[in-house]
Parts: sequence; C-alpha cells; structure tokens
Amino acid sequence: MATVTDSAAISHVGRIRNNNQDSGLAGHNLFIVADGMGGHAGGDVASAIAVQRIAEADKPYVSAPDAEFALQAALVAANSLLAETVFEHSELTGMGTTVSAISVLDGQVALAHIGDSRIYLYRDAELTQVTTDHTFVQRLVDSGRITEEEAAVHPRRSVLMRVLGDVDSAPEIDTSILTTVPGDRWLICSDGLSGIVSFDQIRNELATGGAQEVAERLVKDSLDGGAPDNVTVVIVDIGESPASVKPPVIVGSAAAPLAFGAEEVVRSRALRLPPFRLHPVRETHFEPDSQDYLDELIEEDQRRARRRKIIWLASILTLVIVVVLGFFLAYQWTQTRFYIGVDNGSVAIYQGVQQDLGPISLHSLHKDTDIPVTDLTLYDQQTVRSTISAGSLEEALQIVDRLELNRVR
Repeated sequence: MATVTDSAAISHVGRIRNNNQDSGLAGHNLFIVADGMGGHAGGDVASAIAVQRIAEADKPYVSAPDAEFALQAALVAANSLLAETVFEHSELTGMGTTVSAISVLDGQVALAHIGDSRIYLYRDAELTQVTTDHTFVQRLVDSGRITEEEAAVHPRRSVLMRVLGDVDSAPEIDTSILTTVPGDRWLICSDGLSGIVSFDQIRNELATGGAQEVAERLVKDSLDGGAPDNVTVVIVDIGESPASVKPPVIVGSAAAPLAFGAEEVVRSRALRLPPFRLHPVRETHFEPDSQDYLDELIEEDQRRARRRKIIWLASILTLVIVVVLGFFLAYQWTQTRFYIGVDNGSVAIYQGVQQDLGPISLHSLHKDTDIPVTDLTLYDQQTVRSTISAGSLEEALQIVDRLELNRVR
C-alpha cells in the first residue's frame, strides 16, 4: 500500500529579503507550503498563522474525501483567523498568504491549493505541475494572450487573484483527490523556487537522492540563481511501507512564536546573505478576482503590447535610416577619390574607388586621355595597370601629365 516513507522541509530567507514570509510543514500525513504577502507589515504573520492552523488537520482519516473536506475546512478556518487577527491588529491590514497542501492516505492524496505556490508530482522520470497558479498572468496564458515564456517576465506576474487573508471572506479553494503509487515523489514549493529554478532543473534534482538531500539541493539552486525571494521546499516520498515515525517539521515563520501587541509584531529573524546579484524584488500582492479588474488589466496589457510594437517599428525604421544614411555618406566620400587605370588600352582617369559593393559599382570613367599604354615605359605600364591612386582630380591630372612627359616616342 502506498504511503509516506520519507519527507523533508526547508525554508530559506533568500539573498535579498531580510525576513522570511514563507512557512512550511512536513507532518505525519499532512504537508504544507504557505507564502505570505503584505510585505514587512505581515506576510510572515499570515503564513505562520495559516500553517499553524491548518497543521491541526494532520490526522488519519477514514477516506480521501474526508481528508479533502478537512483540508478545505482547515483553509477556510485559517482564512477566518487571519481576518480576526487583522481586525484586532489594524497594522496587519492587507496581509494574506498562499497555501498549497497535500494529505496522504492509503494510496491517495487529497490536495488543497490557493495562490501561486505549487505542487508537483515526479513519477517515472516525468515531472508534472499538479496545481494551477491563481495569478493574473496565468489567466493571460490560459486565454492564449501570452506564452509561458512571456508570463515569466511579465510586469504583472506578482499579481495574485486568490489568497487567504482579510481580503476575501469566502475564498475559492482548489481541491482534488489524486492517486499516488510507490516511487512517487511530491514537491510543494513557494515561487521562490519555481520562479528561479527551471522546470527541467527541478526535474533533474528530483531524480536522485533522499528527501532531505533533494530539498537542500533545490534550495541551493535557488540561492545560486540569486534567490530574490524567500524559498521553501517540502519533499514527500511515497513507498510501499511506512518508515519510522518522524516528528513533524515546521519551517519558516511558523517555526517561531509570533507575539501581537501595540508594538511591532515580533518575528523570527534569519541571517541575511549578501546579494549574489542584483534583482528587482517585487512584492506579491492581491487584487480582486473580478471581471472589471481583469478587463482593466487586459486593456493595460494590450496598451503595453501596442507600445512595444510601436517602439519596435520605430527602432527598425531608425536602424534602416542610419544604415541608408551611412551608405549614402560613404558613397559620397568615395566620389571624392580618383585613380589612374586602363580603358581599352588607353590611360584613363576614374572617379571613385576600385571596389564594388555587390552589384553597386563605386567607380566610373571620368576621362580617357587617349594615351596608349604601350607608349609608356615598362615601369609606367605596370603601375598604370595596377592603378595609381589620387586624392583629387587635380592630382590625377598631374599624374597623367607626368606619364605624358615620360612617353616613349
């Protein structure tokens, strides 16, 4: 029977931020990642409250539907608790959190998800993203307006359409039940991992090693990529018989007690690493999941696309003008040059330079002197056939006069 054989949870503040707004849990049967939003004013508080409340659902259940219902109820209860906390502590207004959680029960997994943290399943060397991001850019991807690649760099990629918090009294939570088999490896992570480490790299890291080793490698990959955001990783391995019972592991903000009062909220602190490289740190924020707002954002995105197209066309036009102008000026310069050569056996003066630019000739016959080349000395014959450069028409005429004087009579 498929059951949990190993698990691990790691949370890191990252290389840019100075507090950890993520929380995670690797329990007996329940596994959670929550990514807080609200900035310094309460993102860490939101994720900690949510994980600590949802952790109460880490119990054995009779059936997977019971576990699914319990998970959904736990997320709704956490949402109410967050609203109550904001009511009592107005300085936390606007805080919220994503939640992605799974509960493992006898070959089945109950899922609950809201926000842009993710749940992945690694099975038979293939990686599948199980959850769908509740973000504005994901809406654009789903509607075919932009590609996945464009979504990764879209200026609105930090806009969440669904979260737990004081923003929605009845949040829409995605729940489902999936089958799991021995050999499966589940990954739950915040966007501090999925937004930095590529899909292929995540798949490769999940291929080998124990749960703790894999979790550590994934966090390191995020740090090596700059880690502009907090990163939290929970790994769950499925086998045929359970391993020895491990105590639950809570990481991130939920791992330390939070105290509320008139003063600043007391939070656990992690050592801040010096930046690996510069990254813009975008604060994730919630916007109402309404058609009016979506229409407004879509119209703004269309305006931005039109501006990009105009800028692109203007850049191409400018480049064409610069190239044409450069060629024109270069051609004009060539026409100030002259050289002495041969035309039908006679000494001739040419205007321009001897090179051709594709089908375009950069020289033309200016004057045929009617001096037979054979009348010149052997030395002058060789130099004329090899051409003699002249900086001006006057200089070219002087060269012709000299050749005339040296003619063999």
